[in-house]
Amino acid sequence: MTLELRGVAKEVGGQVWIHPADLTLAPGSMNILLGPTLSGKTTLMRLMAGLDQPSAGRILWQGRDVTGQRVQDRGVAMVYQQFINYPSMTVYDNIASPLRLQRVARAEIDARVRQTAEMMRLTPMLDRRPLELSGGQQQRTALARALVKGAGLVLLDEPLANLDYKLREELRAEIPRIFEASGAIFVYATTEPEEALLLGGNTATLWEGRVTQFGPTPQVYRAPQDAVTARVFSDPPMNFKRIEVKGGEALLETARWPVDVPDGRYAAGFRAPHLTLEQSPRAVPLSARLDATEITGAETYLHLLHGEDRWVGLVPGVRRLPTGAPLTVWLDPAHVYLFDEGGRLARAAPYARAA
Repeated sequence: MTLELRGVAKEVGGQVWIHPADLTLAPGSMNILLGPTLSGKTTLMRLMAGLDQPSAGRILWQGRDVTGQRVQDRGVAMVYQQFINYPSMTVYDNIASPLRLQRVARAEIDARVRQTAEMMRLTPMLDRRPLELSGGQQQRTALARALVKGAGLVLLDEPLANLDYKLREELRAEIPRIFEASGAIFVYATTEPEEALLLGGNTATLWEGRVTQFGPTPQVYRAPQDAVTARVFSDPPMNFKRIEVKGGEALLETARWPVDVPDGRYAAGFRAPHLTLEQSPRAVPLSARLDATEITGAETYLHLLHGEDRWVGLVPGVRRLPTGAPLTVWLDPAHVYLFDEGGRLARAAPYARAA
């Protein structure tokens, strides 16, 4: 059950919504679509499902061209951010509804509903109605209704976005188990890099309708092939600073460290947790001014101004610092990426290559 997108593109009203994309999703795989709002995640899913037709390119399912095939004739299930259950029906009947539409025999419906409910840990709730359930149980019911169809392709469009933190964490932990048990191809859209890392599998990063990179999730995170992908796969977005490399050394303010790239100008990229207030043996000092602090509880985000650049640092604990104060922040070169003037990765952070 392989899904292939070959040069798939979508234009609407003369505007490009999806630039030509090539993706191959393997049987039994978890695939994350990661990108900000309006990056093209939902559009790409609708093309995969057959809800929309591409303006160019082909979609192949198990080697067969299904580009013009109706969604009703494909083995596809989809769960949206706004999950929908039938309020007047029990959980059992909600899960069974797509099988009844397919005119599946009653005994088989019962067996499949109970098997899926057990997988989704809904067996004790089968006689309840959706309004008698928690938000997480309602979302699991919607997922169960999608899975019971035995679809080879399950599309999840930000399915946890409307749930509270505890429920999101609970379902994030369960979804990989569910997908392994089902054997289907899962495609999961999210705006959150942390969620992509938690779910694992493969990740496709999207920016303004372009698939910028696709591969195993840890690999895309550790070795983004360009600055756009690095920005998408960082929360907050990756910090950048224009620097010069001369004589095999990177030069940033008064700091310098050895790098194995040709001399020239580069963009140094580094994530928020690697910009700290504590000095370490390898770290280099940088001058900045504090623009704002954002205390999250156990951590504090530092919003910094460095010349014309705006950076964000993430430090442990509650830090109450005066706005506008000059600060010395520390950056370990082992966490610095270098991107050339075209935005392509020239050097991954050494720690990332070793990870």
